[in-house]
Amino acid sequence: MIEKRLDNSRRKLMCAIVGGASAGLLFRISRTEAAEKMTPQQAEYQGTPNGIYSCGMCTLFEAPNSCKVVEGEISRDGWCKAFAMAD
Repeated sequence: MIEKRLDNSRRKLMCAIVGGASAGLLFRISRTEAAEKMTPQQAEYQGTPNGIYSCGMCTLFEAPNSCKVVEGEISRDGWCKAFAMAD
């Protein structure tokens, strides 16, 4: 009977450890995803093209008006230092 209680307690402990680690990992991932984007100031974003280069030509641009690495609304005609020419 004591062995059965110990076995049950050990199982509960292991479930709590695995559950806590999973929750911590998910929380960390969601915080990291939110922190990945730069502010427009950090990216030196400007609402006008840089010569012939504009956000509409960038691989990071997501139509109609967002970016994978810069927060907020992004103009297709804008430009920033994260510019990467699309293939």
